[in-house]
Amino acid sequence: MKFFDILSMAMRSIRGNLLRSILTLSIIAIGITALVGILTAVDGIKAGITNTFQGLGANTFKIQKMGSGVMGGHGRRPVEYDALDFDAAMEFKERYKYPAKMSLTANARFMATVKYEEVKTDPNVFVSAIDEGYLTLGTAELGYGRNFTEPEVHSGTNVCILGHSLAKKLFKKSEKAIDETVNVENKKYRVVGVLASQGASGVFDSGNMVFVSVVNARLRFPNGNTSYTINVAVDSGYDIDAATSEATGLMRSIRKLPLGEEEDFMISKSDKLSSIFIDQISYLATAAYIIAAITLFGAAIGLMNIMLVAVAERTREVGISKALGAKNGTILRQFLSEAILICQIGGLVGIVFGIIIGNLVSMLLKGPFIIPWLWILVGISFCFVVGIGAGIYPAIKASRLDPIESLRYE
Repeated sequence: MKFFDILSMAMRSIRGNLLRSILTLSIIAIGITALVGILTAVDGIKAGITNTFQGLGANTFKIQKMGSGVMGGHGRRPVEYDALDFDAAMEFKERYKYPAKMSLTANARFMATVKYEEVKTDPNVFVSAIDEGYLTLGTAELGYGRNFTEPEVHSGTNVCILGHSLAKKLFKKSEKAIDETVNVENKKYRVVGVLASQGASGVFDSGNMVFVSVVNARLRFPNGNTSYTINVAVDSGYDIDAATSEATGLMRSIRKLPLGEEEDFMISKSDKLSSIFIDQISYLATAAYIIAAITLFGAAIGLMNIMLVAVAERTREVGISKALGAKNGTILRQFLSEAILICQIGGLVGIVFGIIIGNLVSMLLKGPFIIPWLWILVGISFCFVVGIGAGIYPAIKASRLDPIESLRYE
């Protein structure tokens, strides 16, 4: 019997037991939807994170104080390292000669209140100190207005840049904020720029922030323990490892660290940060495999039971086929084809829904639209294996039926 004849008979059998077939392929579709959906979402989120860090620049790194709570050794208390102060940061900018662009940032105030006329925010606005180079490194993008000028930064002029959602909250329309005066912790600032909207799903949410210059922050928000971060973007064509090595040596000299003593600062490269995020998200892929395996195992058991019932119901049909000359192999292929076909139909339905759901999650989290060809092939392969595993025993049982006994079966 030809392949297409067997396939046609399998389709007729599935239509003849439509309700049971739909229930079985629905279970399979749920498993494949979970598998393809989660893995598609993971791939989309990974691509979004990669694009975010590429926006920061592939050759970027930052220098900051070694974090608190770092263990100094077994049985010792956590070490609190000295802050990277303004003078040390400025000295680094002046002495670092590797071809690169640099900027300084610092946390000026964590819970500030911003007011415009009668509109007042909750005390949850983050005040960040930056210089004129911050926006040029691609860390954030202006939506309206302009960046700080170098004279404004050096003189500590009372000008600020607002995050998009903060400007919208105060002025209803973000573009109306330009050249208006706002009160930040009862200090008056003229708004010169508003950041473009980037949502809360990026590396950080800059929407509810106020940016002032680093010199202005020292004057208006004094804090003897402020620690600065130096952001460095190495020029295209130059080696990032050589740049970080030179930065390490220079910062050790500025911090006056003796030879052999461990660094009291840390250098973080953007590609390593993206790897950390991606590694954490990859655990979702493991969850997808577990969910799909459990669901498909249940579907396999259900499919096997249905096929065994089908064998019992069609015993007389098998007897007639054998009486007309059908061989055992033909009967086996017929029943096995039905099991595989049910699985493949359920798998295709699951793949379609998985792609839709996965990309919806990806787009909600600012990831791109993805056609997961690899996971489509994985889903089809899973269904093929399940179809063979669930159908082989009923198919063998049907092929071994005695034709005489089958013809007598009622």
